[in-house]
This record gives sequence, structure tokens and C-alpha cells, in this order.
Amino acid sequence: MSGEFDLRALLAERGGERYELHARYLNHQLPRMLHTIGFDKVYERAEGAHFWDADGVDHLDMLAGFGVMGLGRHHPVVRRALHDVLDAQLADLTRFDCQPLPGLLAERLLAHSPHLDRVFFGNSGTEAVETALKFARYATGRPRVLYCTHAFHGLTTGSLSVNGENGFRDGFAPLLPDTAIELGDLDALERELRKGDVAAFVVEPIQGKGVHEAPPGFLCAAQELLHRHGALLIADEVQTGLGRTGDFYAYQHEDGVEPDLVCVAKALSGGYVPVGATLGKDWIFKKVYSSMDRVLVHSASFGSNAQAMTAGLAVLSVMENEGTVAHARRIGDLLSGRLKELVPRYELLHEIRGRGLMIGIEFGRPSSLGLRGRWTMLQAARKGLFAQMVVVPLLQRHRILTQVSGDHLEVIKLIPPLVIDEADVDRFVTAFTAVMDEAHGGGGLMWDFGRTLVKQAVAQR
Repeated sequence: MSGEFDLRALLAERGGERYELHARYLNHQLPRMLHTIGFDKVYERAEGAHFWDADGVDHLDMLAGFGVMGLGRHHPVVRRALHDVLDAQLADLTRFDCQPLPGLLAERLLAHSPHLDRVFFGNSGTEAVETALKFARYATGRPRVLYCTHAFHGLTTGSLSVNGENGFRDGFAPLLPDTAIELGDLDALERELRKGDVAAFVVEPIQGKGVHEAPPGFLCAAQELLHRHGALLIADEVQTGLGRTGDFYAYQHEDGVEPDLVCVAKALSGGYVPVGATLGKDWIFKKVYSSMDRVLVHSASFGSNAQAMTAGLAVLSVMENEGTVAHARRIGDLLSGRLKELVPRYELLHEIRGRGLMIGIEFGRPSSLGLRGRWTMLQAARKGLFAQMVVVPLLQRHRILTQVSGDHLEVIKLIPPLVIDEADVDRFVTAFTAVMDEAHGGGGLMWDFGRTLVKQAVAQR
């Protein structure tokens, strides 16, 4: 019929304009940044832990869309489930009925969280955190929230209030009443709790920025302190949850930890439909939704939509049937072990840390005179440039996508799809070894690129 929308025809006609369209109509700095570091590629299709560029060349994904692609791209079970729900033509989002899919997904999630009772579904990780903050403040009647330095919990105003990076916060004040403490500092936590106005402490069991894990025993001790002072523990599992660290939740690595509220998102989407969930204890939900007059006191227009709920149910089904969590632990241990073997070999490589398939590779000041001079040059211009020097050749020459784990950090974070296998581990370690060999050789394209980064960093001051 005339005027019918044809997605394939549209992409064939206009897909080549992708960078120009972003520069003109969206965040104009994104294509500029991608061009600067040589990441301005054109990817045409993807499957599992791999995607292919316009020339049909295979790339290994060690980023997983910042953790969204937990099952990789286009898992057949999730795709089929979404086709099924669209074909079912459900009477979705009427707002004045109770559809079965949200209840079924809540039941499935809570089966992995036996100490929790109820779920609120939103559309993203930051919404899950916003929900937890609102629920904690209302349930306790207190205004202030504690968080950790270097934390990342989202970029909407509430979650920004508990963001530990000033670069994100600058220019957006005033925010919610908040106070930062160091991850692992129980004395600081207790000092703040004694003031009597703290609603909750929100924490990532493993921080995404820098891949720093809470010290052994910290979460359990923090939970005891919080409850003694009438405050709540919020575990932000938006990135670490659903098997990323080798357990369903990262807080489960420590016995006895039972957060009052847990935030999940990212991988629950199956990489298709945005979804966030805030899981909590029954008494908190009943206090927030205390009467029929308050039935809509916290809600989301697209929350609990059929496509998102279906994606979540399919994801959990795949994880349970395919043993995804155990696989992530086994492959993560293999990858970490292979990388740790390289630490004595390279003086620029200082530490490998993390759990499961959330791994931090930290670089540091070398001891030899020649390398130390080059390192000092980079650090004087901008901390974090060496890590970027590693990320770029991994993509450009070895076709492996990675990320620097935060601004001004000499740390690369590996958060690949949980479905990578031994061959992918071997491919990454081989490529990483080649890049480190080049870096320690002291010459070549890598250090030439480093000098280019230095010039750009100086020019932006």
C-alpha cells in the first residue's frame, strides 16, 4: 500500500548518514569523541558476543552495551518470546486491570531473592535507584542518603545525588541531601548514622568505576549498623546483578547480607526492551502504598509493559536453563587467571581484580627509566590516557571492543556478554598480550597515538 513504512528501505537509504545525523540532531560531542579515538565504525549486524562491521569483519564485544547484553545480542529465546508477545496482541497498559506478566516476572525475580517480597517495575537502572531512594525516605521518614565516593547510580536528579563523581554532578545543584563515604569505611558510616537523619545507604557491591569490590565483611557490618540506627541498605545491582559476578547478585558473595531494597536493570532487558526493577521488603511497600488513596503515589507510564515483562521472563528462563550464572563464574575465573599471569611480565600492568565477568585491568607507573618518562608525559597531560592507548589498538588492530572504566582512571573494565567462551578468552588474552608487548617496546604506533592524545588533552585545557 502507498506510504507504508519500510524500515529496511529507510536504513538502506539513510543508514550511511548515522554520524552526521547524530552530530546535527543529538549529542554533537558523541560523534566528535568517537572520531577522535578512532571508534567511528559502522556495525551492520550482531549475534551473541560478536558483531560485524560494514565489511563483514568480526569483532569481539567485551563491553556488552555497558552490561545490557548479558545474554549477548539477539538470543533466539528472547527474540522468539518478543515475537510471541507482539503476535498475541495483548490488551496492554490499560492501567485499570492486572495483567499476568508483571506478576509472573516479579515471582521469578523474587525466587532468586528469598528475603525480599515485592517488586516495582520501571524502565531503567536510574529509575530503579530513584524508586529505592523515594521508598527509603518515605519508609523511614528521614531525608538523607549515604553513598560511596566513586559510586555511579545513574544520572537523573535523585540518582545523581548519590553519584560519587563530581564531573557528573557539577552544574546540576541543588540535589538531595546526601553524604559520601569511602567504600569500606565503617567508622565514617557510623559517624553519619549517629546524626539520626539517614534514611539509607546505597552501595554497589562492586563499583563499576574502577571495579572496586567492597572489602570482606563490609556489607554485613554496614547492614547491622544501618538497622541498629533505623536506616536501610540499598544494593545497586543494576550492572552487577543477574549473574555478572558469578552469583545471581553480587551481594550474595558475602554470607548474611540481605538488603532492604535491591535495584536491577540492564541485563533483564535481554538487550531489547528497557526495564528496571526495585525489589524490596513487604513492610516498605506497604508503608509507601498505605491506602487506596496512595495507589498511584509512585508509578511509571510504561512500567510493567508486556514487551519488557516478556523480555525479563525470557532472560531468566535462559539463565536458569542454560546455567548462565555458573558459566559466568567459570569463564570469569579463566579470564582473570590468564590475565593475572601477565602481571609479573609487564611493569605497566599493576593489578587484575573483580569477580566473574566483571574484571578491572589496572595500569600503573613503571620502574624502568624509559617507560617511566613516557608514563609521566601522559599523566602530566591527563590521567587515564594510557588506558585509552590500550583500548584503541584493541579495537583498531585486534577488533575487540573494551572501555576505560571511568574518567581519569588507568583502568580498563571488562564486562562482556555472559555467553563468551574459551575461544573468546584466548582471543582477548592474545590481543591484550600483543598490545602490552608493543607498549613495553617503547615505540610504534601506540606511543605515537599517545602523543596525539597528549596534544588533544593540552588543547582542551
